Amino acid sequence: MKLLQLLLLIFPLVLSSQSKVEINGKILSEEGHAVPFANISIIGEQTGASADRDGLFQFSLSAGAHTLKIQAIGYKTKTLQIDSRNQEERSLQISLAEDQLGLDQVVISATRNRVNLKKAPVVVNVLSPKLFNATQSISVAESLNFQPGVRVETNCQNCGFTQVRLNGLDGSYTQVLMNSRAVFSALNSVYGLEQIPTSILDRIEVVRSGGSALYGSNAIAGTINIITKDPVLNSWQIGSNLGFIDGKTPDRSLNLNASVVSEDLNSGITVFGMKRDRDSYDANGDGFTELTKLTNTSLGAKAFLKPNEKSKITLDLTALEEYRRGGDRLKLAPHLTDITEELDHNTVIGGITYDIRNEDQSNQFSVYSSGQHTDRKSFYGGLGGGRTRQDSISAANAYGNTNDVALLVGGQFTRNFKSNHDILTVGTEYNLSNTEDDIPGYNRYIDQQVNAVGAFAQYEWKPSETFTALIGGRIDHVNVDGSYTIQDINRKVAIDQTVISPRLTLRYQPAEAWQFRGGYARGFRAPQAFNEDLHVSSVGGEPQFVILSNDLETEYSNAYTASVNYSKNFNKLQTNFLLEGFYTDLQNPFTTVSTGASLSNGSILEEVRNGSGAYVSGANIEIGVSPSSKLSFQLGGTIQNSKYKEDQILFEADGSIPGETDIIISEFVRNPNLYGYLNSNISIFEETSIDITGTYTGSMTVPLVISDSGFLQLNESDPFYDINLKLSQHIDITDNFQMNLYAGIQNIFNAYQDDFDTGATRDSDYIYGPAQPRTFFFGIRFGNLHNL
Repeated sequence: MKLLQLLLLIFPLVLSSQSKVEINGKILSEEGHAVPFANISIIGEQTGASADRDGLFQFSLSAGAHTLKIQAIGYKTKTLQIDSRNQEERSLQISLAEDQLGLDQVVISATRNRVNLKKAPVVVNVLSPKLFNATQSISVAESLNFQPGVRVETNCQNCGFTQVRLNGLDGSYTQVLMNSRAVFSALNSVYGLEQIPTSILDRIEVVRSGGSALYGSNAIAGTINIITKDPVLNSWQIGSNLGFIDGKTPDRSLNLNASVVSEDLNSGITVFGMKRDRDSYDANGDGFTELTKLTNTSLGAKAFLKPNEKSKITLDLTALEEYRRGGDRLKLAPHLTDITEELDHNTVIGGITYDIRNEDQSNQFSVYSSGQHTDRKSFYGGLGGGRTRQDSISAANAYGNTNDVALLVGGQFTRNFKSNHDILTVGTEYNLSNTEDDIPGYNRYIDQQVNAVGAFAQYEWKPSETFTALIGGRIDHVNVDGSYTIQDINRKVAIDQTVISPRLTLRYQPAEAWQFRGGYARGFRAPQAFNEDLHVSSVGGEPQFVILSNDLETEYSNAYTASVNYSKNFNKLQTNFLLEGFYTDLQNPFTTVSTGASLSNGSILEEVRNGSGAYVSGANIEIGVSPSSKLSFQLGGTIQNSKYKEDQILFEADGSIPGETDIIISEFVRNPNLYGYLNSNISIFEETSIDITGTYTGSMTVPLVISDSGFLQLNESDPFYDINLKLSQHIDITDNFQMNLYAGIQNIFNAYQDDFDTGATRDSDYIYGPAQPRTFFFGIRFGNLHNL
């Protein structure tokens, strides 16, 4: 009898412990807006849920105490302890604080897998729409400066050619990715950073230091991953901006985007577009542009379909049409002017990815294909200041056409070991790049095909919560078949080689707030024409061409990094500090030498040669503080040194001018030893904010070709600050209709270059200052999103 009583006592307790409790609630921001699609996981258990588009969630828990982890894009991760037995009769309300410094984001560029920014084994910087809005960046080129170790520079008055430097290395050392795929070709890198509008982007991820172990050739300095918007919820937005460069030259843009997602969240599509129209700008009144006339139309879409819970198909497509023209007398036909650079681009970039995973998400497999095609019509030339009939006939031969194709096909398998949280990633890729550039009048012809087959593997070892080691590598078989002709000079490159690029990174977290990272990566660049080699500048009224030298050898790099990162929240105070040291050693570096020689038609020739060796060393620092959602402050900078191991010839005298001698350099040109950025946001009232942003660039050595003689002169530029101010007002007209009004000034102190070379015979590459002078702007955005 006593046994029966004991069983009757224990049985209800067992039933109670095994019963499930339904938990429901809503996730809100501190301002009271619903946070859609937040992820709720239960620490120590294999269960969880996702909030819907209205922030509502529901899931079951066993009776007792549990710890919830709530994550949402743009918000700080929150942990919450609850007793499920106390939640049976009431709804759970969870408030998330905005992640002002962007420290709780998920990134993919560090390991080719989704990982929390704080847990990434290498340092990753993320540029978000919040930064694009704060800096009033219309294109990618205008936004990249606001990260340590990153600097965007303009290299031509006639065409506005831009390049991005990472850790002191020029643009050809950086691998630009579109949606994590390497289809942004050398030709795209010449003008592409200005062609992609920020209005279509979800974010930009920047990884400094060697990336060849993951992405193959040309990632010596690092990678820039441009990621377009995903369809997340039903939304729409329209925006218009009007700027006045130097208070008089208009720069107009109109952008829109809209997303539709099915009720079951198994399919969705987002479409986006931008139209930009900028007039040309002449800074010194000599009749020749410093900023090109520019019209840009961008259209695109990104869609997904989930055939079932374990698979997903993603499709993205972006079409860019851009016309730009610089020089003088822009209303005349190009061959009737003194100098004109006119370019008409039509580019299509797209890709498709199929992802599949098993039930417990321990195995994931992706197959993907991406491609890019660009058709470019160009004119580089003019009369060179002449006015004879023969000058006009010669100038008419300066029209050209470029056809560029890039293709990537690959697959990736990721294994997550649930027992110890280790991750194995393996994959293979085939890359094709085909460039044909023809200017018949100058007998300039480039026919280049690059084929590369690569296989990569990496193992992320996590023996404890405090330590992570990632070891990996990539093997690439590269074939380069290139023919390069200028006038009667013909060069060929025939490379067929196999390259191994290893990588090792370590991450140690002795305490929750502290992280130490260190790493080594090897990279390479096979001989081929890069972005600067496809650009044509003008000097002395004549075009200046670049050609590859005979027997050009592959360039290799060994990159070392070490960093310390302190990140901690003190109630509402969010802090972040990063100090990163870097050293990159270059073997057989590609260097461009001005030969001082003229071709038979008067054109000037530069030649790419192998240097004896070089290195770049320095440190990046980043400080971020956000006391509350009403105030955030970020400051970053870079101090560096870029040197050749042996003195390098920059200008080679040909003996045609008495007294002319070689110019020898020991340091990289156009490379300041100190530069940095500032980004701060102040919310004056609940819906009113001020953004103060800016960059600093220290002095640097800038070459200037003397027009009369063709001799090269080295000038030292002045340091400059480029400070911007923006005032924004958010208005909630209804729950589903919001508006944002804004106005501001870019380059408040008008820190613009004041020693441009002038006239028809100017050196168009002698440009180094901020992208544009003081510019006034204002605009409006409206739609149905609270984060307009």
